[in-house]
Amino acid sequence: MSRNNEVQTTAVNLVCDGTSINGNIDAARDIRIDGFVKGKITVKGKVVIGPTGKVEGDITCQTIDVSGRVDGNIHVSELISLKSSSLILGNINTTKISVEPGAKFTGTCKMGNEAIVKDEKKAIK
Repeated sequence: MSRNNEVQTTAVNLVCDGTSINGNIDAARDIRIDGFVKGKITVKGKVVIGPTGKVEGDITCQTIDVSGRVDGNIHVSELISLKSSSLILGNINTTKISVEPGAKFTGTCKMGNEAIVKDEKKAIK
């Protein structure tokens, strides 16, 4: 708990298993999703999609670890990690990617700083 309006530096947003959110999420801190989110997710930090997590919508973030399912495009400025239980149905734009054996991905992948800059400019418009 923070006192006197102090900012918690280790705060993580959490969408628990059994929770559904319909709408966009815009977060300045990290977020972990073990429930269901339908909408666009924009995070300045790290996103974790747990094994029971499911997202229907585009995700824009700094880094992401996916163990669950994402139906949408993912725009990552640093690293995307696809765990063995992950399922991605959409396009990925990133500078670095890590894929464990067993991960499933259907879509295109653009890598490198140029792909990220072009996509961020499109997203801003």
